[in-house]
Amino acid sequence: MFAENSVCVSCGTPQGFLLAEMRFLPVDPVSGRAASADAMQCAHLRVNGCNWLLDDGHPSGLCPSCRLTRTRPNDTDRLGLVAWWGAETAKRRLVYQLHDLGLPIVPLSQDARGLAFDLLSSAEEPVTTGHAAGVVTIDLAEGHDAHREATRVAMGEPYRTMLGHLRHEVGHYYWQVLVEGDGRPAGAADPTALQRFRDLFGDEGEDYAAALERHYSVGAPAGWQTRYVSAYATAHVWEDWAETFAHYLHIRDTLQTAAAYGLFVTGPEVTGAQAADLVALPAQDAGAHETIRSLVSTWLALTYALNAVNRSMGKDDLYPFVLTPPVITKLGFVHDLVVAADGFPP
Repeated sequence: MFAENSVCVSCGTPQGFLLAEMRFLPVDPVSGRAASADAMQCAHLRVNGCNWLLDDGHPSGLCPSCRLTRTRPNDTDRLGLVAWWGAETAKRRLVYQLHDLGLPIVPLSQDARGLAFDLLSSAEEPVTTGHAAGVVTIDLAEGHDAHREATRVAMGEPYRTMLGHLRHEVGHYYWQVLVEGDGRPAGAADPTALQRFRDLFGDEGEDYAAALERHYSVGAPAGWQTRYVSAYATAHVWEDWAETFAHYLHIRDTLQTAAAYGLFVTGPEVTGAQAADLVALPAQDAGAHETIRSLVSTWLALTYALNAVNRSMGKDDLYPFVLTPPVITKLGFVHDLVVAADGFPP
């Protein structure tokens, strides 16, 4: 059974995923009700391929992921609807991971400090992908392979996917939640998070619009690779956070998937510069970063193997990134905040 399937590939039984229980359940094909729980199939099954269930009797008939979408293409925009299908598939994977990590997911429709997605088609009007006040806006043109690849090449990016966009933009939202403290449960905010963020990433008070204009005019500074996970992370400290947060989600999800399939890479050992990078983390941060060190060590071994497999197929590296000590430290900061947030009520 694959995460995107609504029918068991072995026996043909309809299936639905129940987020509250983190498992697939068989579904009656007539009633749309799960056989072993008081849950119903999402009303968007035929509209965008949603294979999730809802167990709270929400009047919209939509699952927890679909309820987060505030705006979507109209029914006459056929190309937009096709791209929306793919975007919702990626968004369900994002919501699954956020829930699995224990991060609060509150719909904007229920709380002014909550989260919402506007998935818009630029075929109708200009769309700018971004985040503002809890609303993540995605240009669905990114769902078209040719457009996305052309943009990736034009921007000099090693990696560009719909899921990557969603993870990056939701990272801006979780900066408000985890760092700034906006919307955190009572008593759960870490009063030191903002200062720790500034110590690692810099001052978020720099003019954001001016910073982006400078980045798009002159590009990343020379030697950016020593301190940042991507060139775009150099544009502003908020972008550095969002790129780092997205990268952390990439690492956690890929390692979880590899483990689920029994894929464990025991060699080659991390040696040379990368091994030195792990050891080079500041001694005073050693305790806080023991787990991120373990994650990164496992991650590097896996990516070495995946890159080697890609090269054997005549393809470019699947993972074209280098994690330096400053980047690993930033990943450790994200990890600490995510772990601290796990278990807090929404």
